[in-house]
Amino acid sequence: MSKLFALMRSCVLVVLFFGALPCFAQLRTFYPAIEPYRTGYMPVSGGHKIYWEECGNPKGKPVLFLHGGPGIGLDPMYRRFFDPDRYRIVLFDQRGCGKSLPFSSLEENTTWDLVRDIEQLRGLLGIESWHVFGGSWGSTLALCYAIKWPEKVESLVLRGIFLVRPQEIKWYYQTGAHNLYPDQWENYVAPIPLEERNDFVKAYYSRLTSQDADVRSKAAKAWSGWEGATSRLHFDPHLFASFTADDHADSIARIECHYFINNSFLETDNWILENINKIRHIPGIIVQGRYDVPCPMYSAWELHKAWPEAEFKIIPDAGHSAMEPGILDALIRATDSLVGS
Repeated sequence: MSKLFALMRSCVLVVLFFGALPCFAQLRTFYPAIEPYRTGYMPVSGGHKIYWEECGNPKGKPVLFLHGGPGIGLDPMYRRFFDPDRYRIVLFDQRGCGKSLPFSSLEENTTWDLVRDIEQLRGLLGIESWHVFGGSWGSTLALCYAIKWPEKVESLVLRGIFLVRPQEIKWYYQTGAHNLYPDQWENYVAPIPLEERNDFVKAYYSRLTSQDADVRSKAAKAWSGWEGATSRLHFDPHLFASFTADDHADSIARIECHYFINNSFLETDNWILENINKIRHIPGIIVQGRYDVPCPMYSAWELHKAWPEAEFKIIPDAGHSAMEPGILDALIRATDSLVGS
């Protein structure tokens, strides 16, 4: 009997194992690595020079990639969300980060400056209208741009929805997310004395704009490290190392804090949802990890309720990062669907 039981258990395990393989095999992943065929710098207001690049097919469907942060900058991986044979892929570093100049500058660096930069870049490249793809802060910027220039947007693919409302900032930077990551939270609060912990964004802003390089560096690494530690369902040491690298941490922390202390320069606390009717005619795909900590799912859900025409995909076993297997699969399928794959 015991041998029969052992045999049956082995058969069940084999069935479970091999039965799961097709599911994993079906997950889509990045297109092969590519290099830009054209790059440049675009002078904009405030003395900024915006780095931009084009990849893929010069005669393909134009698509704009908007990175997160604000302040994170580009990664070569971002070129690979799109079929390079069928897309003309446009990417740029937003003000103050990546290859754009001057680095980590807060001067004339607002949401509406970035929206104008997008429209200026479209004109510079001679593109009539384009698809727009953005995740996290990139979803915020994509929505703001579409609301201001709906006739220039063919479709929206959005991931990790961030509406930059006060309750979202409070959840992640003041009280809420710390219940899920008390160990990482200790590193985040360490640079701030007890008497200033009633407003972490304000306390960090004073340090991230300090003339003392050591104070600024410690604050930047703690702020950015908190994001790097909590952005994936499972801790990724490579992501954490990237977020806490000296220059990267500085631009992420300074620019994010600059935006958040200024309500991201939006006119009201709920500006995006208040204006969503202006873009409900635009085809949209929303991809959201259920266990997204930096951008919790309630914002994606509220966007879905306000914009029911958009396709809404909840990834049940994912956090925030676009590199989560389920999220990556959904994003690749989304961009493929827009060119008829």
